[in-house]
Amino acid sequence: MKLKVISPEAVVFEGDVDSVTLPGAVGAFTVLKNHASIISTLVKGTMIYRIIGSNEESRQEIDGGIVDVDNNIISVCLY
Repeated sequence: MKLKVISPEAVVFEGDVDSVTLPGAVGAFTVLKNHASIISTLVKGTMIYRIIGSNEESRQEIDGGIVDVDNNIISVCLY
């Protein structure tokens, strides 16, 4: 899956990942390969993603935003 995280200032991350966990407005949710298409608002919390080939999780605190998941492409726009 491709993950692209952007903020108003810059591209925060762009790369291939195995999974992404995001703080949704009604609770945290995890996106895995072939996830159904969704658009969701994000709230303040921790975004966690695992880069392909890595056993470690990368964590980033976010203040909120929007995510679009479609055809194994995850686009996160941060506030």
